[in-house]
Amino acid sequence: MIRISWILFLLFIFLDARQNPFFPSSGEEDTPYTSNEDRSKSPLKRATINIPSQARLIQKVTIEFKNLDGSIESQSIELDNTVDWHLPIFISQSYTKVKDIKDKELKKKEFIKLSSMKFASFYSHKKSLKILTDDKLIRNFLLTKPHRIVVDFEKDASLKYMNKTNANNVFSKIRVANHDGYYRVVIELDGYYRYKMKKISNGYLFKLR
Repeated sequence: MIRISWILFLLFIFLDARQNPFFPSSGEEDTPYTSNEDRSKSPLKRATINIPSQARLIQKVTIEFKNLDGSIESQSIELDNTVDWHLPIFISQSYTKVKDIKDKELKKKEFIKLSSMKFASFYSHKKSLKILTDDKLIRNFLLTKPHRIVVDFEKDASLKYMNKTNANNVFSKIRVANHDGYYRVVIELDGYYRYKMKKISNGYLFKLR
């Protein structure tokens, strides 16, 4: 009797168990899965995106990625920041040392001299231009093809024509010509910009944006 009960117990266990515990039983499906490390792809270090010269604001960044199960998803982050089109935008997972903010604050804006003449000198720092002069500004305006700022200063004097090219500078060329009762400064730019001008103690400051 004990032997019969033991045989029935083993038969019950056999019928209820899977034929192979390492594979799904009938009616079940495997969960799609890919390795967390795809050895056929190199790890992301840094990718770059170059933006056109008319870009001024970055409003959204969207990243599309593949999940472990092979499905495709995307995530976006809303932004509202100014960008400098001269510089590429980086996508990176590398660790970088964060610079001390105080060190940045201690760094002064260093304007470099582009050119000078008898009545005016020109200095630039990134997208800012200083025109140092005691002469009165009559008018200033923007022209295109090429993009250039035109500035007229009141001066009844004879000036020698000046044409100065500034390689690798936002203010790529400065030209000065004499007119009746004033002289004109033409500042060619390396791309598409708008600008703001303000009077400073020793001249005028132009900021591109």
